[in-house]
Amino acid sequence: MADGGRRQRRAFIGSFTAAGGPGILTADVDPHSGALTVVSGTDRLSDPSYLALSPDGDTLYAVSETTEGAVAAYGVGGDKPEPLGRPVPVGGDGPTHLGLYDGHLLTANYGSGTVSAVPVRADGTLARSASGVLRHTGSGPHAQRQQGPHAHQVQSDPSGRWAVSVDLGTDSVRVCTLVNGVPAVHRETALRPGSGPRHLAFHPDGTRAYVVNELAPTVTVCHWDAADGALRPLTEVPVLPAAPAGDAHPSGIVVSPDGRFVWTATRGEDVLSVFAVEPDGLRLTATVPCGGHWPRDITESRGFLYAANERSGDVTWFTLDPTTGIPRPTGFLAVPAASCVTFTK
Repeated sequence: MADGGRRQRRAFIGSFTAAGGPGILTADVDPHSGALTVVSGTDRLSDPSYLALSPDGDTLYAVSETTEGAVAAYGVGGDKPEPLGRPVPVGGDGPTHLGLYDGHLLTANYGSGTVSAVPVRADGTLARSASGVLRHTGSGPHAQRQQGPHAHQVQSDPSGRWAVSVDLGTDSVRVCTLVNGVPAVHRETALRPGSGPRHLAFHPDGTRAYVVNELAPTVTVCHWDAADGALRPLTEVPVLPAAPAGDAHPSGIVVSPDGRFVWTATRGEDVLSVFAVEPDGLRLTATVPCGGHWPRDITESRGFLYAANERSGDVTWFTLDPTTGIPRPTGFLAVPAASCVTFTK
Protein backbone atom coordinates (compact mmCIF):
# COMPACT_ATOMS: atom_id res chain seq x y z
CA MET A 1 0.00 0.00 0.00
CA ALA A 2 1.08 3.58 -0.65
CA ASP A 3 1.11 6.26 2.05
CA GLY A 4 -2.28 6.98 3.60
CA GLY A 5 -3.55 3.46 2.91
CA ARG A 6 -3.93 4.03 -0.82
CA ARG A 7 -3.05 1.22 -3.19
CA GLN A 8 0.38 1.46 -4.81
CA ARG A 9 0.02 2.73 -8.36
CA ARG A 10 0.76 0.00 -10.87
CA ALA A 11 1.79 -0.48 -14.47
CA PHE A 12 1.10 -3.56 -16.56
CA ILE A 13 3.42 -4.43 -19.44
CA GLY A 14 2.48 -6.68 -22.34
CA SER A 15 4.94 -8.61 -24.51
CA PHE A 16 5.26 -11.28 -27.20
CA THR A 17 5.97 -14.63 -25.57
CA ALA A 18 6.71 -16.16 -29.00
CA ALA A 19 9.68 -13.77 -29.24
CA GLY A 20 10.94 -14.45 -25.72
CA GLY A 21 8.76 -11.99 -23.84
CA PRO A 22 7.76 -12.65 -20.22
CA GLY A 23 4.01 -12.36 -20.88
CA ILE A 24 2.35 -9.81 -18.59
CA LEU A 25 4.45 -8.00 -16.00
CA THR A 26 3.17 -6.04 -13.01
CA ALA A 27 5.33 -3.10 -11.94
CA ASP A 28 5.21 -0.46 -9.22
CA VAL A 29 5.34 3.14 -10.44
CA ASP A 30 7.50 5.72 -8.65
CA PRO A 31 5.36 8.89 -8.55
CA HIS A 32 8.38 11.21 -8.60
CA SER A 33 10.66 9.68 -11.24
CA GLY A 34 8.17 7.60 -13.23
CA ALA A 35 10.43 4.58 -12.74
CA LEU A 36 8.99 1.08 -13.08
CA THR A 37 9.97 -1.75 -10.72
CA VAL A 38 8.76 -5.25 -11.58
CA VAL A 39 6.70 -6.93 -8.84
CA SER A 40 5.46 -10.08 -10.56
CA GLY A 41 4.28 -11.52 -13.83
CA THR A 42 2.44 -14.29 -15.60
CA ASP A 43 3.26 -16.11 -18.84
CA ARG A 44 0.12 -18.25 -18.98
CA LEU A 45 -1.31 -16.38 -22.02
CA SER A 46 0.41 -16.52 -25.40
CA ASP A 47 1.44 -13.16 -26.89
CA PRO A 48 -0.50 -10.74 -24.67
CA SER A 49 0.46 -7.85 -26.93
CA TYR A 50 -2.17 -5.35 -25.82
CA LEU A 51 -3.74 -4.71 -22.42
CA ALA A 52 -6.60 -2.63 -21.04
CA LEU A 53 -7.89 -2.01 -17.51
CA SER A 54 -11.46 -1.88 -16.26
CA PRO A 55 -12.60 1.59 -15.09
CA ASP A 56 -12.17 0.59 -11.43
CA GLY A 57 -8.67 -0.76 -12.09
CA ASP A 58 -9.44 -4.14 -10.56
CA THR A 59 -9.56 -6.18 -13.78
CA LEU A 60 -6.98 -6.37 -16.54
CA TYR A 61 -7.90 -7.57 -20.02
CA ALA A 62 -5.39 -8.93 -22.53
CA VAL A 63 -5.48 -10.07 -26.13
CA SER A 64 -3.72 -13.22 -27.22
CA GLU A 65 -2.31 -12.16 -30.59
CA THR A 66 -2.29 -15.63 -32.11
CA THR A 67 -3.90 -17.26 -35.12
CA GLU A 68 -6.58 -18.71 -32.85
CA GLY A 69 -7.22 -15.30 -31.27
CA ALA A 70 -8.42 -14.96 -27.68
CA VAL A 71 -8.89 -12.54 -24.78
CA ALA A 72 -8.36 -13.12 -21.08
CA ALA A 73 -9.30 -11.36 -17.85
CA TYR A 74 -7.14 -11.07 -14.74
CA GLY A 75 -7.81 -9.87 -11.23
CA VAL A 76 -5.13 -7.35 -10.30
CA GLY A 77 -6.12 -6.36 -6.78
CA GLY A 78 -3.02 -8.10 -5.42
CA ASP A 79 0.60 -8.27 -6.45
CA LYS A 80 0.21 -10.99 -9.09
CA PRO A 81 -2.33 -11.08 -11.94
CA GLU A 82 -4.82 -13.88 -11.21
CA PRO A 83 -6.67 -15.45 -14.17
CA LEU A 84 -10.44 -14.98 -14.02
CA GLY A 85 -11.49 -18.02 -16.01
CA ARG A 86 -10.06 -19.47 -19.18
CA PRO A 87 -9.10 -17.40 -22.26
CA VAL A 88 -12.11 -16.73 -24.48
CA PRO A 89 -11.89 -17.29 -28.28
CA VAL A 90 -12.82 -14.15 -30.20
CA GLY A 91 -13.59 -15.82 -33.53
CA GLY A 92 -10.87 -13.79 -35.23
CA ASP A 93 -7.23 -14.10 -36.22
CA GLY A 94 -4.48 -12.04 -34.60
CA PRO A 95 -6.22 -9.61 -32.24
CA THR A 96 -3.93 -6.59 -31.84
CA HIS A 97 -6.05 -4.24 -29.72
CA LEU A 98 -9.02 -4.24 -27.37
CA GLY A 99 -11.30 -1.79 -25.60
CA LEU A 100 -14.39 -1.70 -23.40
CA TYR A 101 -17.67 -0.51 -24.89
CA ASP A 102 -21.32 -0.87 -23.89
CA GLY A 103 -20.82 -3.81 -21.53
CA HIS A 104 -18.56 -5.67 -23.94
CA LEU A 105 -14.88 -6.16 -24.61
CA LEU A 106 -14.17 -5.42 -28.28
CA THR A 107 -11.12 -6.73 -30.11
CA ALA A 108 -9.59 -5.58 -33.42
CA ASN A 109 -8.46 -8.73 -35.21
CA TYR A 110 -5.72 -7.81 -37.68
CA GLY A 111 -5.32 -11.13 -39.45
CA SER A 112 -8.98 -11.71 -40.23
CA GLY A 113 -9.96 -8.05 -40.61
CA THR A 114 -12.75 -8.32 -38.06
CA VAL A 115 -14.01 -6.80 -34.83
CA SER A 116 -15.34 -9.12 -32.11
CA ALA A 117 -17.50 -8.42 -29.08
CA VAL A 118 -17.26 -10.47 -25.87
CA PRO A 119 -19.81 -9.73 -23.12
CA VAL A 120 -18.38 -8.56 -19.78
CA ARG A 121 -20.24 -9.76 -16.69
CA ALA A 122 -21.01 -7.48 -13.75
CA ASP A 123 -18.04 -8.86 -11.79
CA GLY A 124 -15.64 -8.07 -14.65
CA THR A 125 -15.29 -11.66 -15.86
CA LEU A 126 -15.90 -12.58 -19.49
CA ALA A 127 -18.62 -14.64 -21.11
CA ARG A 128 -17.46 -17.94 -22.56
CA SER A 129 -17.67 -16.84 -26.18
CA ALA A 130 -18.03 -13.82 -28.41
CA SER A 131 -21.55 -12.48 -28.89
CA GLY A 132 -20.83 -11.26 -32.40
CA VAL A 133 -18.19 -10.57 -35.04
CA LEU A 134 -18.14 -7.77 -37.62
CA ARG A 135 -16.25 -8.58 -40.81
CA HIS A 136 -14.65 -5.62 -42.55
CA THR A 137 -14.51 -5.55 -46.35
CA GLY A 138 -12.29 -3.74 -48.82
CA SER A 139 -8.63 -3.35 -49.74
CA GLY A 140 -6.03 -0.71 -50.58
CA PRO A 141 -3.33 0.03 -53.15
CA HIS A 142 -0.38 -1.34 -51.14
CA ALA A 143 0.31 -4.73 -52.75
CA GLN A 144 1.73 -6.48 -49.67
CA ARG A 145 -0.15 -4.89 -46.80
CA GLN A 146 -3.59 -4.03 -48.19
CA GLN A 147 -4.83 -7.07 -50.06
CA GLY A 148 -7.74 -7.19 -47.64
CA PRO A 149 -9.01 -5.66 -44.38
CA HIS A 150 -6.76 -5.49 -41.32
CA ALA A 151 -8.52 -4.08 -38.26
CA HIS A 152 -5.77 -2.67 -36.04
CA GLN A 153 -7.52 -0.78 -33.23
CA VAL A 154 -10.95 -0.50 -31.65
CA GLN A 155 -12.04 1.81 -28.82
CA SER A 156 -14.94 3.78 -27.43
CA ASP A 157 -15.21 7.45 -28.31
CA PRO A 158 -15.10 9.98 -25.40
CA SER A 159 -18.90 10.22 -25.28
CA GLY A 160 -19.29 6.45 -24.89
CA ARG A 161 -21.92 6.42 -27.63
CA TRP A 162 -19.78 4.88 -30.34
CA ALA A 163 -17.04 2.36 -30.95
CA VAL A 164 -14.39 3.34 -33.49
CA SER A 165 -12.47 0.75 -35.51
CA VAL A 166 -9.31 1.67 -37.46
CA ASP A 167 -8.47 -0.55 -40.45
CA LEU A 168 -5.00 -0.48 -42.03
CA GLY A 169 -6.00 -2.65 -44.98
CA THR A 170 -8.98 -0.62 -46.16
CA ASP A 171 -7.67 2.90 -45.45
CA SER A 172 -10.75 3.66 -43.40
CA VAL A 173 -12.24 4.19 -39.96
CA ARG A 174 -15.56 2.60 -39.08
CA VAL A 175 -17.88 4.10 -36.48
CA CYS A 176 -19.89 1.28 -34.90
CA THR A 177 -22.57 0.40 -32.40
CA LEU A 178 -23.69 -2.89 -30.89
CA VAL A 179 -26.96 -4.45 -31.98
CA ASN A 180 -27.91 -7.37 -29.71
CA GLY A 181 -24.25 -7.83 -28.88
CA VAL A 182 -23.10 -7.79 -32.52
CA PRO A 183 -20.90 -4.93 -33.79
CA ALA A 184 -22.62 -3.01 -36.60
CA VAL A 185 -21.29 -0.23 -38.83
CA HIS A 186 -22.97 3.16 -38.42
CA ARG A 187 -20.66 5.05 -40.78
CA GLU A 188 -17.35 4.39 -42.58
CA THR A 189 -14.90 7.21 -43.28
CA ALA A 190 -12.36 6.85 -46.08
CA LEU A 191 -8.83 8.17 -45.54
CA ARG A 192 -6.19 8.75 -48.22
CA PRO A 193 -5.60 5.57 -50.27
CA GLY A 194 -2.38 3.84 -49.24
CA SER A 195 -2.02 5.71 -45.95
CA GLY A 196 -2.60 2.58 -43.85
CA PRO A 197 -4.29 3.96 -40.71
CA ARG A 198 -3.18 2.15 -37.56
CA HIS A 199 -4.33 3.92 -34.37
CA LEU A 200 -6.59 6.85 -33.48
CA ALA A 201 -6.49 9.15 -30.45
CA PHE A 202 -9.19 11.62 -29.43
CA HIS A 203 -8.58 15.16 -28.23
CA PRO A 204 -9.89 15.77 -24.68
CA ASP A 205 -12.40 18.33 -25.99
CA GLY A 206 -14.20 15.53 -27.84
CA THR A 207 -14.33 17.38 -31.19
CA ARG A 208 -11.04 16.29 -32.77
CA ALA A 209 -9.32 13.00 -33.51
CA TYR A 210 -5.87 12.14 -34.80
CA VAL A 211 -5.14 9.02 -36.87
CA VAL A 212 -1.54 7.82 -37.16
CA ASN A 213 -0.84 6.17 -40.51
CA GLU A 214 1.60 3.26 -40.69
CA LEU A 215 2.17 3.01 -44.44
CA ALA A 216 2.68 6.73 -45.04
CA PRO A 217 4.41 8.26 -42.01
CA THR A 218 1.74 10.86 -41.29
CA VAL A 219 -1.07 11.84 -38.94
CA THR A 220 -4.53 12.60 -40.33
CA VAL A 221 -6.27 15.34 -38.36
CA CYS A 222 -10.04 14.85 -38.22
CA HIS A 223 -13.14 16.57 -36.89
CA TRP A 224 -15.27 14.33 -34.65
CA ASP A 225 -19.02 14.82 -34.24
CA ALA A 226 -20.19 12.66 -31.34
CA ALA A 227 -23.84 13.59 -31.87
CA ASP A 228 -23.89 12.07 -35.36
CA GLY A 229 -21.02 9.62 -34.99
CA ALA A 230 -19.23 11.28 -37.90
CA LEU A 231 -15.47 11.50 -38.51
CA ARG A 232 -14.33 14.05 -41.12
CA PRO A 233 -10.68 14.23 -42.31
CA LEU A 234 -9.26 17.76 -42.39
CA THR A 235 -5.54 17.59 -43.12
CA GLU A 236 -2.57 15.22 -43.11
CA VAL A 237 0.73 16.06 -41.38
CA PRO A 238 4.12 14.25 -41.69
CA VAL A 239 5.53 12.74 -38.47
CA LEU A 240 9.13 13.35 -39.59
CA PRO A 241 10.87 16.62 -40.55
CA ALA A 242 12.27 15.08 -43.77
CA ALA A 243 11.70 12.06 -45.97
CA PRO A 244 12.96 8.90 -44.21
CA ALA A 245 16.14 7.25 -45.47
CA GLY A 246 14.86 3.75 -44.65
CA ASP A 247 12.00 2.12 -42.78
CA ALA A 248 9.53 4.48 -41.15
CA HIS A 249 6.42 2.81 -39.75
CA PRO A 250 4.46 4.90 -37.22
CA SER A 251 2.84 2.91 -34.44
CA GLY A 252 1.44 4.66 -31.37
CA ILE A 253 -0.22 8.04 -30.90
CA VAL A 254 -1.07 9.87 -27.67
CA VAL A 255 -2.75 13.21 -26.91
CA SER A 256 -1.72 15.03 -23.73
CA PRO A 257 -4.42 15.25 -21.03
CA ASP A 258 -4.52 19.04 -21.40
CA GLY A 259 -4.90 18.77 -25.17
CA ARG A 260 -1.82 20.88 -25.99
CA PHE A 261 0.42 18.18 -27.45
CA VAL A 262 0.32 15.02 -29.55
CA TRP A 263 3.10 12.42 -29.54
CA THR A 264 3.73 9.64 -32.04
CA ALA A 265 6.26 6.80 -32.24
CA THR A 266 7.86 5.69 -35.50
CA ARG A 267 9.56 2.32 -35.89
CA GLY A 268 12.63 2.04 -38.10
CA GLU A 269 13.46 5.70 -37.59
CA ASP A 270 13.02 4.85 -33.86
CA VAL A 271 11.91 8.32 -32.85
CA LEU A 272 9.19 10.02 -30.88
CA SER A 273 7.62 13.03 -32.60
CA VAL A 274 6.20 16.02 -30.76
CA PHE A 275 3.34 18.08 -32.17
CA ALA A 276 1.82 21.31 -30.91
CA VAL A 277 -1.97 21.23 -31.21
CA GLU A 278 -3.27 24.19 -33.21
CA PRO A 279 -6.86 25.18 -34.07
CA ASP A 280 -6.46 24.07 -37.69
CA GLY A 281 -4.24 21.04 -37.20
CA LEU A 282 -0.85 19.98 -35.79
CA ARG A 283 2.63 21.50 -35.98
CA LEU A 284 5.67 19.21 -35.72
CA THR A 285 8.04 20.79 -33.19
CA ALA A 286 10.65 18.10 -32.42
CA THR A 287 11.72 14.48 -32.79
CA VAL A 288 13.80 12.62 -30.20
CA PRO A 289 15.23 9.07 -30.09
CA CYS A 290 12.84 6.54 -28.53
CA GLY A 291 15.57 5.03 -26.35
CA GLY A 292 15.53 1.66 -28.09
CA HIS A 293 14.58 -0.10 -31.30
CA TRP A 294 11.13 -0.53 -32.85
CA PRO A 295 8.76 1.40 -30.52
CA ARG A 296 5.53 -0.57 -30.85
CA ASP A 297 3.42 1.61 -28.58
CA ILE A 298 3.58 4.70 -26.38
CA THR A 299 1.63 5.76 -23.28
CA GLU A 300 1.43 9.02 -21.34
CA SER A 301 1.03 8.87 -17.57
CA ARG A 302 1.18 11.80 -15.15
CA GLY A 303 3.85 13.81 -16.91
CA PHE A 304 5.87 10.86 -18.23
CA LEU A 305 5.89 9.21 -21.64
CA TYR A 306 6.62 5.48 -21.91
CA ALA A 307 7.82 3.71 -25.06
CA ALA A 308 7.57 -0.07 -25.40
CA ASN A 309 10.54 -0.87 -27.65
CA GLU A 310 9.80 -4.31 -29.06
CA ARG A 311 13.03 -5.31 -30.80
CA SER A 312 15.51 -3.85 -28.29
CA GLY A 313 13.45 -5.40 -25.47
CA ASP A 314 12.85 -2.51 -23.11
CA VAL A 315 10.40 0.04 -21.81
CA THR A 316 11.92 3.54 -21.75
CA TRP A 317 10.37 6.45 -19.90
CA PHE A 318 10.73 10.15 -20.50
CA THR A 319 9.99 13.23 -18.43
CA LEU A 320 7.76 15.58 -20.42
CA ASP A 321 8.59 19.28 -20.49
CA PRO A 322 5.31 20.97 -19.47
CA THR A 323 6.03 23.99 -21.69
CA THR A 324 7.27 22.35 -24.89
CA GLY A 325 6.01 18.77 -24.55
CA ILE A 326 9.48 17.51 -25.48
CA PRO A 327 10.37 14.15 -23.82
CA ARG A 328 13.64 13.87 -21.89
CA PRO A 329 14.95 10.31 -21.34
CA THR A 330 14.80 9.37 -17.67
CA GLY A 331 15.15 5.59 -17.33
CA PHE A 332 14.43 2.18 -18.76
CA LEU A 333 13.42 -1.35 -17.81
CA ALA A 334 14.53 -4.44 -19.72
CA VAL A 335 11.46 -6.28 -21.05
CA PRO A 336 12.09 -8.69 -23.95
CA ALA A 337 9.66 -8.19 -26.86
CA ALA A 338 7.82 -5.39 -25.04
CA SER A 339 4.59 -4.35 -26.75
CA CYS A 340 2.57 -1.99 -24.53
CA VAL A 341 2.20 -0.42 -21.08
CA THR A 342 -0.99 0.56 -19.27
CA PHE A 343 -1.46 2.20 -15.87
CA THR A 344 -3.91 2.21 -12.99
CA LYS A 345 -5.36 5.61 -12.20
